[in-house]
Amino acid sequence: MEEPKDATPILDSKEPPTSVEPESTKSRSSTLDDNSADMAPGGKPRPHPPKRETDLSSVLNLNEKNELVSLIGKLTDTIQKHIIQVFDSTGVDDDAGPVRTSFWSKLPSHLRDLSVSRPHPAAKKPKATNQKENVVPSGSKPNGNSTDTFDAGAQSSFEHDEEEPTVMPRLPELKKEVLQHFKKWQTAVQKRVGDISVKKSPDAQSVSSGTSGPKQKPLVNKKNKSNGSKPSFVEPDPRLIRLYPPTSTSLCSLPLEKRTLLLHSMLLLLLSLEHYTAYSRVLLLHLTSSLHIPLRILADDEVRVAKSLAQIAKDISPDELTQKKNEEGKTNRRWKVAMASAAGAAVIGITGGLAAPLVAAGIGTVLGGVGLGGTAVAGLLGTMAESSLLVGSLLGIYGARASGKMMEQYAKDVQDFAFLPLRGSIGEEIEIGKIEPSSRRLRVVFGISGWLTRESDVIDPWRALGQESEAYAVRWELDSLLKLGNSLETVVKSAAWSKAKKEIIARTIFASLVQSLWPLSLLKISKIIDNPWSIGMVRADKAGAILADVIMSKAQGERGVTLIGFSLGARVIYTCLMRLAERRAFGLVENAVMMGAPAPSDARAWCTMKSVVAGRLVNVYSENDYILGFLYRTSSVQYGVAGLQRIDGIDGVENVDVSAKVSGHLRYQFLVGSILKHIGWEDIDQAQVAKGEESLASMEEAYRQREQRREAIEPEGGEAQKIEEEVKKMEEEVKQKNAKGEQEVIRTRARARRARGKK
Repeated sequence: MEEPKDATPILDSKEPPTSVEPESTKSRSSTLDDNSADMAPGGKPRPHPPKRETDLSSVLNLNEKNELVSLIGKLTDTIQKHIIQVFDSTGVDDDAGPVRTSFWSKLPSHLRDLSVSRPHPAAKKPKATNQKENVVPSGSKPNGNSTDTFDAGAQSSFEHDEEEPTVMPRLPELKKEVLQHFKKWQTAVQKRVGDISVKKSPDAQSVSSGTSGPKQKPLVNKKNKSNGSKPSFVEPDPRLIRLYPPTSTSLCSLPLEKRTLLLHSMLLLLLSLEHYTAYSRVLLLHLTSSLHIPLRILADDEVRVAKSLAQIAKDISPDELTQKKNEEGKTNRRWKVAMASAAGAAVIGITGGLAAPLVAAGIGTVLGGVGLGGTAVAGLLGTMAESSLLVGSLLGIYGARASGKMMEQYAKDVQDFAFLPLRGSIGEEIEIGKIEPSSRRLRVVFGISGWLTRESDVIDPWRALGQESEAYAVRWELDSLLKLGNSLETVVKSAAWSKAKKEIIARTIFASLVQSLWPLSLLKISKIIDNPWSIGMVRADKAGAILADVIMSKAQGERGVTLIGFSLGARVIYTCLMRLAERRAFGLVENAVMMGAPAPSDARAWCTMKSVVAGRLVNVYSENDYILGFLYRTSSVQYGVAGLQRIDGIDGVENVDVSAKVSGHLRYQFLVGSILKHIGWEDIDQAQVAKGEESLASMEEAYRQREQRREAIEPEGGEAQKIEEEVKKMEEEVKQKNAKGEQEVIRTRARARRARGKK
């Protein structure tokens, strides 16, 4: 089998934007200095920022301000505790011995060395806790313990055995570094929250009406004119509370308008850090839950803010940003207001700049009228209210040109690699930044398919993603995935597979894997799918490394990314997360959902992945996925298969058993939306979910009718001869499908070449 090669990093001369250097041997001070607390992309410390006082006297009194500061401190501490629990729950010492060595030695070379140079003393092994799996996936906590037992010897990896010695990763070292990075973000957040000031007495507390008018009106006990209900009461969001348990605070007793305005203010305050990282989004989810606000209010607010910011920044030329970044490299100063002015951006000052147009666009206003003034909005947004260049950088508006160059660099490793916008595309498909301002969002989602039967399958499974995120389908290796899809589809339709499936069911998929007892009929048709699958696995590892480099290079802007994939698409995510962990790129990935993943189920591997996922890490598996078990048989199955079983021995990983829905590997393509709905995903297009389920029902009905005709026509006896004849027919069918697919690939690549030629 071809050995995956390490992809060349995009920016070799710089550290990843969120990478963290190992700590010195001296103990860290409990208080980080401001420069280290607020790191600029590229790992360079920012100049000491001036204190940007934000007057929220119109929103808060002194007691409420102090309660808000205390609440934010508690919530960030809660997030930190969850990070610690992930590592402690594995119960793995640094001196774990041969099992660790054998597991990591079987990883590809570009995924193995996750260690740092300095040794670390062994961590104490905590007591194991037991908790039954909740079969309903939406009821499982992302930070809950998963302890359903499966054969402990089965934790998976590759079959790529290598003889050279490897350096074992040290989870205690990784834990220390992720905490170090988190504390820098935590310090920056707490510093900004500490900049909030309250100058008026509680009796003078009021909130401006409309967008910028001078009139003031109080928020206390205001009635909702549309239905006469009290705005202070709102139906709790059980899904949000289940995933992010609320922290007790007196602020939850405030009127709904005031709580919503507080949440909106915190969103603007976090954006003033010039990024919207995964940690920032998770903090807002905890805050939303603690304030007893429905999740839809936060989601709608994010959409509204993103649209307004995108409109402000849409007219800035990418050449201005390029010039500004070049000046930054020479002067070692990042995103200074004076430089923005020199580059031609409109910068007026703390109470001016973009604040007026942003307020006019509705920023600072909630619930149809209650809001902040221009000065308060400018104070909350900080430098973001002074330069449209910063806004464009946040939203990735200028990432298109860079991403196009990246794709060209990586074409020799993974062909056809591109990001296809699901909505609002106004440019060539390979460019992340080319979408309409109205389609811009603060959250980015990448959907990755694991096989194709036609080119449209790159996008179709991901149409179930809703309007609240900026969604892209990742296109990669069209030719390899079409050949794999054609082979899988042909094999699943065959009589040989139908007969073999019955034999596998009789002794379970795990027995077949461990004992290597596969039906003869299945082994005879294996040559049709083994080679496309092996090639796909190698290409998936390369694509994952490239995806990690793209994310680290901030092609998506200063926003967190959510990754969702099935089959080999989940393998891409596995490799991507391992690469990010290797590069210590923390805080870039918000969520990751892996469906039917041909990847290890080892707790150490998933702990490593969780270190770079700030939110939900979901393993969707089916014990009835016989195709995956058969395809993975040539790998190191003694380490298990994540797509066939739950992940045990680690907190923070959600295990979702979809055995009742997924009786075959090909079902994932049609059930992406249904599975996301099942796990309580917050942004789903219900119409597309229903459409996918209808397509699956039609496909299965066609399979059922084909089976009935086959049983009625085929005579008994002569099994071996019939299988041989069928294999020949299948090979010819796959050959014809591949020829048709190759024509699609040729046309697609020709379009891509023409697009590059126009630039």
